[in-house]
Amino acid sequence: MDKISKIAKIVLPIYWAFLTYMLLKPGIENKEYSWLFFPGFDKMVHFLIFGFLAFLFSLSLPKLNRFFFIGIILGYAILTEVLQEEMHLGRSMEALDVVADLLGAFSGFYFSKWLIQKING
Repeated sequence: MDKISKIAKIVLPIYWAFLTYMLLKPGIENKEYSWLFFPGFDKMVHFLIFGFLAFLFSLSLPKLNRFFFIGIILGYAILTEVLQEEMHLGRSMEALDVVADLLGAFSGFYFSKWLIQKING
């Protein structure tokens, strides 16, 4: 488990920086891949990216208090949504994105706890 934690500690800041960039970059509509997008696609993406963020975060800091963890993820989710609205770069703030972020974060957090338990026996 220690080796996995070390790897997660390296990957986490890189992923978090990339995620911040992707969440705050100007929004563009890509009509070339419009066949791929379906109603709720963006919520699914939010769920998955925050799930992976929480998974890495939890593996990096396995002894972190879950309420502190939730506070950090919730604060980050709200901050990115507010910044999307305030930066006026073609993106907008949506409360359902925060809900999808939190659901993904819970899933990633509890999946990592399950995985740690399975690895440790």
